[in-house]
Amino acid sequence: MRGLTRLPVFLAAVAVWTAMPASAQQQTVPATPAQRLAACISCHGGAGKLQSAPPGGTRQYYPRIAGKPAGYLYNQLTNFRDGRRQYPLMTWMVQHLSDDYLHEIADYFSTQHAPATVLERAGLPAAELERGRQLVTRGDTALKVPACIACHGERLTGALPAIPGLTGLPRDYINAQFGAWRNGSRHALAPDCMSGIAQRLSLADVSAISAWLASEPLPADPSPAPSLKHPLPLACGSAPAPQP
Repeated sequence: MRGLTRLPVFLAAVAVWTAMPASAQQQTVPATPAQRLAACISCHGGAGKLQSAPPGGTRQYYPRIAGKPAGYLYNQLTNFRDGRRQYPLMTWMVQHLSDDYLHEIADYFSTQHAPATVLERAGLPAAELERGRQLVTRGDTALKVPACIACHGERLTGALPAIPGLTGLPRDYINAQFGAWRNGSRHALAPDCMSGIAQRLSLADVSAISAWLASEPLPADPSPAPSLKHPLPLACGSAPAPQP
């Protein structure tokens, strides 16, 4: 009897369904990269824009991925998948994906371009900014720390095939990554050059670097350089020197 009492409700639902237009009954979601990768945009940028959020927002810890070299993005996806880099959400998303699909993701985001929010320099201590500028543009020979521009390019937009740009990244994200290298929760292919650099920098130096980088505006053309003008100042497993 209970089934009979539910029959009118079921028939009413069928009547409503059959009365709906065919377009409403069978909604086809386009199998485009943008549609399939919408989950990435929900963290790395809102309203379809692949950019970092302004300070104080919940996305201030997420990096800007638009326009990064495909080789770098692929390296980071495999680092999350293979356990060299720790962030549960990213690991969960990529742990079952093939190399080919990770390449497809990296290629897609490498072709996207969007502006980034830049931290205002007016409220930052002048001495801290100057120390940051020195480390970014000149390095510190006493600490055996090369200048950021020696690896990430003079415009800090990275270089092909796998060196990322540093401008357009939120300050909290930069600080968090230095912390991850220092405590060993982030690794790259050996030799892990950034891990060694992070160990040599004081917390004050890290803060100075992040303040300067996060307040440096993107150049008119933020695309990565085709290559570096000079060899890397230290061996780096994620960006091996080209073979002769």
